Amino acid sequence: MLCTVHEGRIVAVASFRTAEGAPSDTVQLFQLHVDPAHWRTGLGTALHAECVEQWRADGRRTATLDVHVDNERARDFYTRRGWVPDADNPPLAGDHHLALRYAVGTASARE
Repeated sequence: MLCTVHEGRIVAVASFRTAEGAPSDTVQLFQLHVDPAHWRTGLGTALHAECVEQWRADGRRTATLDVHVDNERARDFYTRRGWVPDADNPPLAGDHHLALRYAVGTASARE
């Protein structure tokens, strides 16, 4: 888990781990949240970059996450950072979440 503290308050948090049964070089991002009062300040981008740095240091090659299909703000955030739909886990009819995948080893500097 990584947190960003501003003026003594946690204003952004990310949690991740290797999911049960997943390959050891894959990490799952369970949460990346920024307090809405701090949206569009760069905290989310900085926190994402810190996650990627940690994943690389841990030898991860791939990251995965699930995002709600209606959460266009989050989907756009992840797309701008290189996340793509996970071809191994396509949505089924009626799914409310979209699985995304990120190539940690080939990430660009825009994190």
